[in-house]
Amino acid sequence: MDYNFNFAAVWRDFDLLLSGLGLGLFLAVVSIAIGCVIGLLAAFGMLSKHRAIRWLSVSYVSAIRNTPILILILFTFFALPQLGIRFGKIESFIVTLSIYSGAYLTEVFRAGLIALPSGLREAGLTIGLTEFRTKLFITIPVMLRNVLPSLSNNFISLFKDTSLAAAIAVPELTFYARKINVESFRVIETWMIASLLYVVACYVIAAILRKVEARLAIPR
Repeated sequence: MDYNFNFAAVWRDFDLLLSGLGLGLFLAVVSIAIGCVIGLLAAFGMLSKHRAIRWLSVSYVSAIRNTPILILILFTFFALPQLGIRFGKIESFIVTLSIYSGAYLTEVFRAGLIALPSGLREAGLTIGLTEFRTKLFITIPVMLRNVLPSLSNNFISLFKDTSLAAAIAVPELTFYARKINVESFRVIETWMIASLLYVVACYVIAAILRKVEARLAIPR
């Protein structure tokens, strides 16, 4: 193989890659925060006594989980404006990623809620809390601690999905890597560095989340 590695072009614009990495982390954090709210509502909806609410929740989860995320991104950014609903590039991606993550978190939260002992709800009602306050102050906090490992895995997966934002020119890591690649023609070097940044970021995120899990774990 006659190939001479030259990382000069990549190092010259390395600050762009770092800024793109930072934006990717921001997109993931905001999206999973909104996705958690959507997922909680849908999880309670799937366990509701009302058939219509259960049907809406199940339909949402089924539709989103069986649609490729790239299709959802392109639909939000290109199709919704035809219906008069317009978002900026970043806002469009956050909306899509939040709805997408919410569908997956719904199943995580639903499993967590089912696994809770029924005595938690009864204890909350016994001390005078309303049904809503029992869910807010007892059920949800305990459930979140139980599903924290799954929540952490979903966050890491969501962070990697931010690379798809390049499809609508959101200036995250993959977008800048493509830009450097096109301008310098240093294909191997550019994608090696971009891949390494993703790997390091995911490793650091995983290490931090493992420490959080250990700190918040419920003693057995």
